[in-house]
Amino acid sequence: MSDAKALPTALRGWAEREIGAVAEVRDASHPRRTSRVWELVRGNGCRFYLKVSRTARTYERETFALRHAVPALGAGRAPQLRASSAEHLALLTTAVPGRPVQGLTLTAAEEYEAHRQGGLLLARLHAAGDLRGRWRVEAEGALHAATHDVERRLEDAGDRLTKAERTLVRTLTEQLRWVGPLPLGFIHGDAWPRNLLWSGRVAWVDFDRSRFAPVVQEFVAPACGVWADSPRLRTACLSGYGRELTPPELHVLKCLAAVDAVSALNQGEEHDDPCLAARGRRTLHRLMTGVFA
Repeated sequence: MSDAKALPTALRGWAEREIGAVAEVRDASHPRRTSRVWELVRGNGCRFYLKVSRTARTYERETFALRHAVPALGAGRAPQLRASSAEHLALLTTAVPGRPVQGLTLTAAEEYEAHRQGGLLLARLHAAGDLRGRWRVEAEGALHAATHDVERRLEDAGDRLTKAERTLVRTLTEQLRWVGPLPLGFIHGDAWPRNLLWSGRVAWVDFDRSRFAPVVQEFVAPACGVWADSPRLRTACLSGYGRELTPPELHVLKCLAAVDAVSALNQGEEHDDPCLAARGRRTLHRLMTGVFA
């Protein structure tokens, strides 16, 4: 929970026109300056979330996802869109049961099951949506797009990178330009444990980075995060997902991890987030020592 952010009067008025009178408003923003989320509670106890997107692009992405792909996850497995406002870049969604897996104290069996179910839902999401026309073009160009600005990121990293690390990142980034066809689908795009809710079963939330892409891009977050700490959670997720990653996907995952590592180092410094910087440093170490998998 962040420092309390007041819900603007205009936004409250819009929400109440959509769902009726609100009895209680609670700040539910993430602890970062750009996060603006509120929990709205009606007099009957029914809960909703009002989210103001960071940009027009994230608003469009999340609105599209909630309308066209997320329903494939099933009832109670993701928020349902009640209303959206392009004027306010705001989305009003239903609440889903559970709390973020990140920060919960779970038994080993519960943790395994949460990640297994998370993988199962990702498989459903990846198969959702209409992958034709501009969406296929976007998906097929996603890996090349991931190489944009890498040189600028390397420059921004300064002496946080060694010469050998820079060479490795450049080599792996260049290889992304020559990858053959990969499985495509509609990805969540931010599949961290903070966005996976657990209540005995799981639900995914926060779809503002969702898009059509090679599905392997979904697994950069866990591969640079929880899978590094607990390989059994990789087994759990892919068990639910229904298949292992192919050798070409595993190689692309390594290349994408190198790009993510540099971004994590830079953003950790920019936002004074030592945990984020440490994630980037650990990923680079794993890549340099050949233990990334």
